[in-house]
Amino acid sequence: MARNAFAGRIRRDGVVAFRANAMKRSEHIDAILRDWEYRPGEVDARLTRGGDGREVVQLRIDLGVLQMEVEGRPDGTRPGGADTYYDFLVAAAIQEGDAFELSDEQCQDADREFVQFYQRRLCWLALREFKRAVRDADHSLAFMDFCTRHSPSDEWTWSHEQYRPFILFHRTQAAAMQSLDDGGADLAIEALNEGLERMQAFFEEHDATDKFEDDDLVARLTQLRESVRDHFHVGRTLEERLREAVDSEQYELAARLRDQIARRSKTKM
Repeated sequence: MARNAFAGRIRRDGVVAFRANAMKRSEHIDAILRDWEYRPGEVDARLTRGGDGREVVQLRIDLGVLQMEVEGRPDGTRPGGADTYYDFLVAAAIQEGDAFELSDEQCQDADREFVQFYQRRLCWLALREFKRAVRDADHSLAFMDFCTRHSPSDEWTWSHEQYRPFILFHRTQAAAMQSLDDGGADLAIEALNEGLERMQAFFEEHDATDKFEDDDLVARLTQLRESVRDHFHVGRTLEERLREAVDSEQYELAARLRDQIARRSKTKM
């Protein structure tokens, strides 16, 4: 039998299972790897077309190329007929009720989806596809909330929760940059403030408030906010002025600011 006629697959129990695989010369990706050089330390992504003309996103990695779908689950599968594994699990939890708890196999499959959305989110950020980056970050955050509610153990919960600030960092960056692309520097600052508040809530929830100010991700978002403020000559935003008015019990001023915010929201609809 010809060389490379067997392909290996590692099962969940660690055993390598082999199956026959007749290799065709056309299946190699030599030309892609030759024409798309890997650059260490960079997230190198591109949008291209699949064989049927659909849009796909590709990520160059050290040993090849990852190709992902741009909608739904990045690997293009539909677990149980659902758009994503998260959607599939939500349906299962509704059917089973409050007693629903993730099994070991479901935890492993959830981990796979977290990794897939992380890889695609990196691509969107590199490609300045900020709306798509926000969408994928929101998926991961919602999935994390679900996993926390139905986790089989605190250890498994923390294996994901420890990355929540990192996902919030990506989402906040993307939301702010999208606002800048749309010409709204004040809205970009508000997106950064909202992200910082969500990150602070995480630190408070885990009794680590004293570490918030010194966190590197917090510092980078704060620096970005002040850079946007300086570059676009933005003073305090309406939302910042509203918070100050509420904190100082200037309720009439707070009411006027709320009206201004409401009118602005209507004009942008």
